[in-house]
Amino acid sequence: MRTRLTSASSDLAVERGPYPSFPGSKWDRGLLPPETLELLEQERGQPIQVKRGGKLDWEALRAKIQRQGMRNSNVLAIAPTATISNIMGSSPSIEPLYSNMYVKSNLSGDFVVLNPYLVRDLKALGLWTEEVRKQIKYFDGDLSQVPGIPAHLVERYKTAFQISWKRIIDAAAHRQKWIDQSQSLNLYLAQPDMKELSHMYRYAWHAGLKTTYYLRTLGASAIEKSTVSRAEVLGSWETPTSISGAVCRWNAESEGEICEACQ
Repeated sequence: MRTRLTSASSDLAVERGPYPSFPGSKWDRGLLPPETLELLEQERGQPIQVKRGGKLDWEALRAKIQRQGMRNSNVLAIAPTATISNIMGSSPSIEPLYSNMYVKSNLSGDFVVLNPYLVRDLKALGLWTEEVRKQIKYFDGDLSQVPGIPAHLVERYKTAFQISWKRIIDAAAHRQKWIDQSQSLNLYLAQPDMKELSHMYRYAWHAGLKTTYYLRTLGASAIEKSTVSRAEVLGSWETPTSISGAVCRWNAESEGEICEACQ
């Protein structure tokens, strides 16, 4: 896609002329995005830890650009397309799923987002039962805590919070060298603290990322579980070790208030 977009912009330059500041630009100097990592290193004064090179031959495209020019100064930017993915029933572009089941809010109200591919695979194995649905809901889409889910599905449907932020940044860094503009990269940290945040953003800087987008954390609100009781989910488990976390000390009905953690 990268080469097609660049080539199409060069063809448009023949028809409509190059963009005004093309003379002297990196395109004009024969520099394509993968070759600008050295410039970034010089500007930052430190090495960019991204593997160089690739399998494509860029010489024909380079010659075409220098012969015809470019109509667009930038031809590629990538966004996670979270809302669009909800509408289309797909994953959010460059990012792993936020959760296999969660509540999304917009101007129309709140609605539950359920991973359709997980449902498909569970149905194929005969595991899409009422009991499993209740457990997935109770554990906020975390399959690792649901008994009976095969290990390969737990691995396949890891959420963004179950994947190391280093892996997410590494993938973005490999993409970045082919992107002439930028990418809107969300970073995920379930329980953020200053030390971890410092390591994460320093790592992104050394990987050569131009920008990041939102820092996503696990929200205090989740799927309404009033229809799923603890007894229904735990069933005959003798030791529910997968249930953790503090319990609110306020009785909302009698005291009329709840703690900050539960709000």
